[in-house]
Amino acid sequence: MEYALAAVAAIVTIVLVARFAPKLGVAAPLILIVVGSLFSFLPFAPSVEVDPEWILVGVLPPLLYSAAVNVPLMDFRRNLKAITGLSVVLVILSTAVSGYLLYLIFPDLDLAAAFALGAVISPPDAVAATAIGKRLGLPGRLVTVLEGEGLVNDATALVLLRSAIAATAGVVSLWGFVGDFVFAVAVAIGVGIAIGFATVAVRARLNNPVLNTSISFAVPFIAYLPAEELGASGVLSVVVAGLVAGHRSATRLTAQDRISERLNWRTVQFILENGVFLLMGTEVATLVVQVEDDDLGVGSAVLIGLLMTAVLIVVRFAFMVPLIASLRRDARRAQTRGVYLDQALDRLRGAPTDDPRVRARASRISRMLARRRADVDSLTAEGLGWRGGVVLGWSGMRGVVTLAAAQSLPRDLPYRPQLILVAFTVALVTLLLQGGTLPALIGRLRVTGASAERERDDLASLLEEISTTGLATVSDTALEGEEPVEPTILTRVRAESVLRAAAVRETGGDGGAHAVYVRLRRRVLEAERAALIEARSLGVHRSTSLAKAEHLLDQEEARLYRHDGGH
Repeated sequence: MEYALAAVAAIVTIVLVARFAPKLGVAAPLILIVVGSLFSFLPFAPSVEVDPEWILVGVLPPLLYSAAVNVPLMDFRRNLKAITGLSVVLVILSTAVSGYLLYLIFPDLDLAAAFALGAVISPPDAVAATAIGKRLGLPGRLVTVLEGEGLVNDATALVLLRSAIAATAGVVSLWGFVGDFVFAVAVAIGVGIAIGFATVAVRARLNNPVLNTSISFAVPFIAYLPAEELGASGVLSVVVAGLVAGHRSATRLTAQDRISERLNWRTVQFILENGVFLLMGTEVATLVVQVEDDDLGVGSAVLIGLLMTAVLIVVRFAFMVPLIASLRRDARRAQTRGVYLDQALDRLRGAPTDDPRVRARASRISRMLARRRADVDSLTAEGLGWRGGVVLGWSGMRGVVTLAAAQSLPRDLPYRPQLILVAFTVALVTLLLQGGTLPALIGRLRVTGASAERERDDLASLLEEISTTGLATVSDTALEGEEPVEPTILTRVRAESVLRAAAVRETGGDGGAHAVYVRLRRRVLEAERAALIEARSLGVHRSTSLAKAEHLLDQEEARLYRHDGGH
């Protein structure tokens, strides 16, 4: 009964905070941490200490999967250099610097154990940062980099933590650590790709949105558990499976499947994301009591936590300098490549295409060049400048993974309660300090994404493009193999595609359906969806426009499905 009451109280608290947080101008996770912390010191509050396995195995996989399926694979690929730098290189650097300082501070702590805590406090949790960034309209590329970093850096940190804990027993050499890291990453990627393809193939055969969504809830664990059993990174496997599933769902799953999955996973993600921050706060009093029972006091542990927070911030900003310089250099080189790509495309268009084989080959090369040209346009249009680098540097908030990983430290480790409190201090201070001031910093630097007008125009252009392809499939006289179609039906079918694009800029309408109309509209929608997938593969349009267009097609297809009795 007590657990049920606690769960109900937690959900009500989360909903209330999420409802009123926007009015206060503060991200909900920050308020939840404060609420949980205040509650933990009340006289009647129970002592809260959650088994870290519940977080690392029960909460982290679905959280990462729900985020990964919504990250466009195209954006992830285009920003792979920045994401890899922040989620791998920076985490390793932060682990080394903070671990060595902790080794100097704690006299009875060996180097491997110090590096273990360094790995614990190194990975930022991008939940609060991306929530703030999306709400304030950060450029899409900045949000993608933050999301990508948050997805991958946990895997890096947990692999480092595992190797460091093994090293405390003297069973890992330097080359053994490097080999273990490479093995964990390679196997995790392989498992994630296999699970992503396999689960989407299975779900595509179910033809039932409820069953489909139910299976999707198991996918994070299906990806996580085998990878862990093989000694690889289960977290990275989940991320890869999510990226693959999100990319392939557009072609393999039905509109009803996507709508159902999208709504249900948004609910799960909302509860888990906010619940873990509330849980973080409720553990404060328990941590303080544990430290008070030991030699090194709470004040000393908190001061060390504040020192480590400052060190991690400095290391992150120092890393931003070469990273942003490298990305700016890439953008300048991309402009030069764009000229060569345009010249190559012009030569290809002017080449003779009488031979069908030559024409097919020219078409493949043209698509490849067009995709690369779109990549160049993306790099030059949304380059990461120094102001964006400052926002990235100040977005290194730590979160629940830091706390859960800290509590998984060996129980016989010297200073274990103090080390956990150090990790909690880092997480709490970065969330409140950086998370609380990030909106003001973004406003002061005037870092904004594309204007609403530009977003609207790009979406309308995409809809017009796919509508043209879709309408080309409608015969002027009849449905194939059927009786002639009334001109009014043809006019209505064509008008709805045209009005949909116009509605983005101005306003539009909706209508009913009968059997002939439904068949015609479905034919148009199938062609439009094929054109949308082609546009996604080329990468010419913004990922936000592609996602909105897919949602519009899904909604119309689902409406036609209902009007046609579900057939």
